[in-house]
Amino acid sequence: MKRKILVIDVGGTHVKLMISRTEKRKFDSGPRTTPREMVMQTKPLLAEWNFDAISVGFPSPVRDGRILSDPKHLGKGWVGFDFEKALGKPVRIINDAAMQALGSYRGGKMLFLGLGTGLGTTMIVDGTIEPVELGHLPFEGAAVALPGR
Repeated sequence: MKRKILVIDVGGTHVKLMISRTEKRKFDSGPRTTPREMVMQTKPLLAEWNFDAISVGFPSPVRDGRILSDPKHLGKGWVGFDFEKALGKPVRIINDAAMQALGSYRGGKMLFLGLGTGLGTTMIVDGTIEPVELGHLPFEGAAVALPGR
């Protein structure tokens, strides 16, 4: 039996929902978007869709299906939020860049750079996925004077 999966891509400017390549919906998100707000806006858009489980791509470090920190460009409360209880279906959470990379992966080695609200980065080597979070690396001395200026 083939399972039908709802994909939710949580972004800093939009939350995108997809049940198939042709059935897509989205709504605006931003610094005030909390997980409760996201669920409240998502539920009415799902009323006509039938699905068995949900895959959530999330713009923050995720380990073992758990969000490790609230992203800077969304509201608070994402860490520890019970998506399964709120949405009533089994839910798997993955870093958003990792989820997007998986959609294009065909084997071997791959470096994925996703330019959206942030810089999502993922390496896949022989089927092993490693989100890199290049957009959040600390950088000392952000203002650099160029010679002769």
